[in-house]
Amino acid sequence: MSLIRTISCFLLFCVLGCSAQAPAGKLNNETSRRIESQVRYFIESHNDRPLPPSVTITVDELKTSDIAGFDLVPVTLSNDKQTQTLEFLISKDRKTLIRFEKFDVGTDPEAKMDLKGRPIRGNKDAKVTIINYDDFQCPFCSRMHQLLNTEILKIYGNKVRLIYKDYPLSTIHPWAVHAAVDANCLNEQSGDAYWSFADTIHAGQGNVNYYPDQKEKRRPMAEQLQVLDKMTADEGAKFKLDAAKLDACIKAQNEKTVRDSMHEGDQFGIESTPTIFINGERFSGAYPIEMVRPILDRALRSVGVEPPPPQEEPKPAETKDTKPATKPDAKPGTTTPAPAAAKPPAKPAGPSL
Repeated sequence: MSLIRTISCFLLFCVLGCSAQAPAGKLNNETSRRIESQVRYFIESHNDRPLPPSVTITVDELKTSDIAGFDLVPVTLSNDKQTQTLEFLISKDRKTLIRFEKFDVGTDPEAKMDLKGRPIRGNKDAKVTIINYDDFQCPFCSRMHQLLNTEILKIYGNKVRLIYKDYPLSTIHPWAVHAAVDANCLNEQSGDAYWSFADTIHAGQGNVNYYPDQKEKRRPMAEQLQVLDKMTADEGAKFKLDAAKLDACIKAQNEKTVRDSMHEGDQFGIESTPTIFINGERFSGAYPIEMVRPILDRALRSVGVEPPPPQEEPKPAETKDTKPATKPDAKPGTTTPAPAAAKPPAKPAGPSL
């Protein structure tokens, strides 16, 4: 991580309870166990699924923190393919753990990103760029993909461009790296094929995980990878790509491009997906459109481009009949309920960690 100009503590994570004071640089076994338990709960609750048995959580030795009254405690998640370290603040009395995020405001992150050869959706010459660190197996990424590629691009048209970078969380998403490699194989020949594959995967993650006629029966991992490769080959045929070249790329499963993108994301402190950068402004999680539009509008105005006007809510059709409307299939004596009152903007869905 480069020089950190700003440190923001954004979430009071948990209260650990009473604990004997441990010397600097070391936590006692009971406190380490509580931290591991809380971190596991935090990750699983954000992903709506348990961590795979292959993932181990290790509470590392304390480090000095710049925040008065707190030490820095690294927590490492690892399996046989990937290691990821999350950082927390722990109070000197060892009772309170805080999750925090660091921001480097010395320069815009986009200036340090390697975007060469990445597929672009939208206007390639647009002054505002949406960069999404994506994971093809992440459920929150699928929700954000739907929003970005349908509503946002439709509303903003040629004012923005969309670029995806790879950040598969392989510790909890075992086929995500393989899917990213397959997508990049398509991108070597066609950006359109890449985007079509991304649309297909994000709309049908369950088709990879489960049998189509047995939705509760999960496919073995080897079969899930075969499904991914077939989907990739199908996209290649759809866009008339060089089949032999594509097949060789799929079989090689060269992860270098994906791993380089993951390493780049690590340098920006990315720990969850989706993580999105819009002309220097960053957010993580599946934000609803009413929270994404102000970010895009600020970015457009900062480069001298007028944002599109707000969308008007459709007005109900006028009718002279004052009786409540009844559905054709409604039971006698029942009516269609009145529209719900306007609700405040929805909170973003938690990111996948």
